[in-house]
Amino acid sequence: MSALKPIPARIADELSVREAQVAATIAMLDEGSTVPFIARYRKEATGGLDDTQLRNLEERLGYLRELEDRRTTILASIEEQGKLTPALKGLVEAADTKARLEDLYLPYKPKRRTKAMIAREQGLEPLADALLADPALVPEQEAAAYVDAEKGVADVKAALDGARQILMERFAEDAELLGDLRQHLWESGILVSTVVEGKQEEGAKFSDYFDYRQEIKSIPSHRALALFRGRNENVLSLKLVAADEEQAAGTGACELKVAHRFRIADRGRAADSWLAETVRWAWRVKMHLHLELELTNRLREAAEEEAINVFARNLRALLLHAPAGMRTTIGLDPGIRTGVKVAVVDGTGKLVETATVYPFPPKNDAMGALMTIAGLARKHKAELIAIGNGTARRETDRLAAEVIKRNPELPLQKLVVSEAGASVYSASALAAEEFPDVDVSLRGAVSIARRLQDPLAELVKIDPKAIGVGQYQHDVNQPRLGKSLDAVVEDCVNAVGVEVNTASAPLLARVAGLAPQVARTIVEFRDRNGPFASREALKQVDRLGPKAFEQAAGFLRVRGGINPLDASSVHPEAYPVVERIVAATGRPVKQLVGDGAFLRTLKAGQFTDERFGEPTVKDILKELEKPGRDPRPEFKTAAFQDGVESMTDLKPGMILEGVVTNVTNFGAFVDIGVHQDGLVHVSVLANRFVKDPHEVVKPGDVVRVKVVEVDLKRKRIALTMRLDEPPVAKPAAPAAAEGGPRGHVDKPAAGGGAVAEGVARAKKKG
Repeated sequence: MSALKPIPARIADELSVREAQVAATIAMLDEGSTVPFIARYRKEATGGLDDTQLRNLEERLGYLRELEDRRTTILASIEEQGKLTPALKGLVEAADTKARLEDLYLPYKPKRRTKAMIAREQGLEPLADALLADPALVPEQEAAAYVDAEKGVADVKAALDGARQILMERFAEDAELLGDLRQHLWESGILVSTVVEGKQEEGAKFSDYFDYRQEIKSIPSHRALALFRGRNENVLSLKLVAADEEQAAGTGACELKVAHRFRIADRGRAADSWLAETVRWAWRVKMHLHLELELTNRLREAAEEEAINVFARNLRALLLHAPAGMRTTIGLDPGIRTGVKVAVVDGTGKLVETATVYPFPPKNDAMGALMTIAGLARKHKAELIAIGNGTARRETDRLAAEVIKRNPELPLQKLVVSEAGASVYSASALAAEEFPDVDVSLRGAVSIARRLQDPLAELVKIDPKAIGVGQYQHDVNQPRLGKSLDAVVEDCVNAVGVEVNTASAPLLARVAGLAPQVARTIVEFRDRNGPFASREALKQVDRLGPKAFEQAAGFLRVRGGINPLDASSVHPEAYPVVERIVAATGRPVKQLVGDGAFLRTLKAGQFTDERFGEPTVKDILKELEKPGRDPRPEFKTAAFQDGVESMTDLKPGMILEGVVTNVTNFGAFVDIGVHQDGLVHVSVLANRFVKDPHEVVKPGDVVRVKVVEVDLKRKRIALTMRLDEPPVAKPAAPAAAEGGPRGHVDKPAAGGGAVAEGVARAKKKG
């Protein structure tokens, strides 16, 4: 078997790109360049690879480098033992996965003293070899010659037991056999779940898994994570079995594979039954347990990876949700007994005034609340009222509506926004540093107002895991989740760009190349010296070295500065290209900017050189046409239907407008204004087959839905986006209860039709 290709060639094959693209990207990553910088400003080198491709490349590079490091360690270990033959070396050098590498290393891996080792020390290996080589031998007669009390072999039985241990270990450490069995068990294995005795009542939420079986390879990620959660809570017991072993008493396919590998067959010879029993013990005691653990881990890792991908896609959609813009906004953090917290922020997001009003019981000061909010709106010329979607949201929404109705001269518009994570931010060290003299309860209202103005700028201050758009987010690998979500935030921030003269330190810290300490230093410099007049002025900031400036400059905006290009995504290193365009056209930059008709007449090839090719020049011309363009969509909101404020107001057949709050593999959750999110199952997201709900909707989308069923007892709402279909009758009891994001329960409808179960989501602040 030939050795593997070099890493760049392997990655190129896997990603279906040219090796030169991969090699150039690896070189830049090794030099410290960031993915957003490479994706945006090094298209000539990468051949136009986008940020998703580059992230995949970076991750695969890490895996393959770890594989090479492990290969080197294994070769050195076997060499040190004096057991590295040319054939074995070739196999190790050709291993293309970590699993294959570890299979080959298994017989040589230092381990604790095993029963097989002891048997070899007792001199029983020749007995094992003889019986395997010639099944015509009579085991008891051959074993008699190995009985030796001094060596610890008391009798014939002990000798045969020792020989069996040697063969069992040999079978279980055969790399080719392990690979074959692993593949067979993955393709045909059944994962069986049963309830732990006595846990029926305590684990009722897992009742659909009390007697459950499914092919391991076809278990969807959310269901797999529910099974593992049940096992972790000691409610469920999981077991992986081969399909044929479930149905038959006799020798299963896996045992037959072991026997075939070592030419063991029942032909009526003296040792055949002893060898068959050895195969059975090897499979059931050693190999099956080893592979069961490995394959259930494989299922868990794949399920976690999918859950992380779901979270990442939802987070990206939320971060890139349309901003309301630089308009003075009043944030209302709803509350009953503790009152409604009010915060006014100006167009730049600066907090200008706070208040607390008590329009609801026990104080019932509705008039005072109306006057206070109207007074603040008038005083600060507010245009928007942002209402958190927590407890008392609808009551607070009516309060805001009354303010607008009583004060028609005020240009006010009210909107409900997600307050997920607001309480986390309020109690954070960052909020305390930003608002040391503001009560914790009022900081949430500030966050609510700001996230309406600019969701991205505000949400970067919160741990992504606290934003609540994940699926089983607490069950997955937390470092891996954190790394993935951080990459999403970084890509989103750099796609939009950051105004350096107004951005907070947390937002600046997400810019490519800027570490948190450098971001804080930029803000401190700005506070001492006033706004930056140009990107070039950033070079005066301590700790912002040449490499960091190179990586960050193109994503930082200086609006109203000396050079109009500083407000665009044109990188300072490419300003000479713009100067060539100016010289060739005779138009200054200010005349070029925004003149799309003229810019579209220019040919990119006229302005290329050995450093900047057509991809970069085309990007520059496009940016000059609409400098600093925001990739986020136009701002719009849902209008919740008047009179529909609780689940009791819902009736099957109602068509409502709502906001998608979360998207999972099994459907989308929609806020329709009744304190409980409804579920639109994947089967009724569109009038066509939908494999991935993300193809149809994303968090923040405003959608129209029809109510299918309302289950008040279980607080579940079933919705459909197939508006032309009549409501369906209630189906049979659901087949599975799966804990979804933030307490959601996945309830697929029988037969794949319209779902008649929804999901209750407790509206918890943060």
